[in-house]
Amino acid sequence: MAKNSKPREGSLQFWPRKKARKFLPSSNWKALKQEGLLGFIVYKVGMSSAIVKDNTPDSMTKNKKISIPITILEAPLMKIFSIRYYKNNLCVGEKLNEGIDKELKKILKLPKKKGEKKIEDYDDIRIIVYSQVKETGIKKTPDIIEIGMGGSLEEKEKWVEEKKKSGILISDFIKEGLVDVRGLTKGKGFSGTVKRFGIGLRQHKSEKGVRKPGSIGPWHPAYVSFRTPMPGQLGLFSRVNYNNKIILIGKISDKDINPKQGFKHYGKIKTEYIVLKGSVQGPAKRQIVLTKPLRKTKKKEKLNYDLIEIK
Repeated sequence: MAKNSKPREGSLQFWPRKKARKFLPSSNWKALKQEGLLGFIVYKVGMSSAIVKDNTPDSMTKNKKISIPITILEAPLMKIFSIRYYKNNLCVGEKLNEGIDKELKKILKLPKKKGEKKIEDYDDIRIIVYSQVKETGIKKTPDIIEIGMGGSLEEKEKWVEEKKKSGILISDFIKEGLVDVRGLTKGKGFSGTVKRFGIGLRQHKSEKGVRKPGSIGPWHPAYVSFRTPMPGQLGLFSRVNYNNKIILIGKISDKDINPKQGFKHYGKIKTEYIVLKGSVQGPAKRQIVLTKPLRKTKKKEKLNYDLIEIK
């Protein structure tokens, strides 16, 4: 008879399994060696399927119409809140932008305007941006995050000066290719070991419960190891989806993709949007950060689709 054993359940690469501290996860902007703006705040609309023409070289379905799963994200305008100046990875000063929205007073204490400190010695700049989420209609309070930029210091300063008043569009961030998706998963609350780690059910006549682990540890030493599957928080974890293919970036005034009744649990898109291949973590209306790809693969870069219809 075969030995009744299997590998442990639940990867220890994701540890500890507790709620994330904030909805918009931070990123290592130094690792993203790309040019231009490195991140953008978007909101998940939902999933659908699309009919596309596959133009991928060496694909088994080349030049054929295929159906693929897609995720739609709404990308309202972003505005610059302030500019941060860095020296040796330490912030040495910050300057507020003019014309900041009143909604920010709900989540931030804005400093009184005094004589601004001169910032001369710095080697990098980053921007604090906030989303114009009130344009989407899903909520009023904007989301705010620090985003890095790539390129030389002169190019960064010139780009910030151009976007100070006009704001930042999704097309200023990226137009085609691949993106990484950073956000939180759906929150499931307090869950047992079977659902949380996928351990097997015990025999139906087992003592003290079927949906429980057998032994959680020895008598000596008398403590429970952190590797032992135990009930606890499931979901609302910070995760990254790498190399998501962009199918379409558009504006609702140019190409309306809204169904008549609107998207389930979301409503109708009112601003710009981006369509990605595959799924994205989190429920509808969840705030998500798109970043430039950290580790592109040749296989994903070759993908090439022409959108025909969104079902």
